[in-house]
Amino acid sequence: MSDMSGLKPEHFHWQMHDTVATIRLARPERKNPLTFDSYAELRDTFRSLVYADDVDVVVFLPNDGNFCSGGDVHDIIGPLTKMDMKSLLNFTRMTGDLVKAMLGCGKPVISAVDGVAVGAGAIITMASDMRLATPDARTAFLFTRVGLAGCDMGACAMLPRIIGQGRAAELLYTGRAMSAEEGERWGYFNRLVDAKDLETEALALANRIAAGPNFAHSITKTQLNHEWSMSPDQAIEAEAQAQAICMQTRDFHRAYEAFVAKKKPVFEGN
Repeated sequence: MSDMSGLKPEHFHWQMHDTVATIRLARPERKNPLTFDSYAELRDTFRSLVYADDVDVVVFLPNDGNFCSGGDVHDIIGPLTKMDMKSLLNFTRMTGDLVKAMLGCGKPVISAVDGVAVGAGAIITMASDMRLATPDARTAFLFTRVGLAGCDMGACAMLPRIIGQGRAAELLYTGRAMSAEEGERWGYFNRLVDAKDLETEALALANRIAAGPNFAHSITKTQLNHEWSMSPDQAIEAEAQAQAICMQTRDFHRAYEAFVAKKKPVFEGN
């Protein structure tokens, strides 16, 4: 297993709070855009998290009042206009690999959104397991506004499952911003909190999850993702096997022993 406590990324801020890791995208003066290098570094970080035993939950936090302004116009959009098809496909596959890595990292991911979360920034929130936001959060899948299709980084597969087909279609066709109020009403955001409380609330949620049976949480994340493409019969069988695996863990026994002793269980993730 790998140890993530010593991670020193070049293109975003990484901090450990016990077993909760936080990520803040860099360059707040530009509303925290992504570059070729930050995409790749985030992808590699989430790939490494699969093997990390010192991280139980990951929280994306805003930086200086904004979450992420998407791909940097000068560092990404400009160079893309000069690339050939092979290079373009390498780039779009790389950005999609970030989403795959987030889905496959085995850790619950929480996005705490303030200010703008647009383009790839919106995709990061979409690929998270849970989302909190401030009333000022603005989330836009604005790919059509730069002449591209709305089907970027899995948006056409994932966004309809979160907010419904018609609402997703409107956002992906128009590129307009979804307000925080709409996002909460549509089920995109778990809840809205004041900006001054956003980080505290996000970390409180993360710590609550991290105090649970984390091996079992990794199974839950796997099933949430894999069961999209399963029939009900397949899903029921997959969950039967998943629960049988979890019933062999010490955490399952700890929960039983604590219940018998009328105590609160202390889970250790094994």
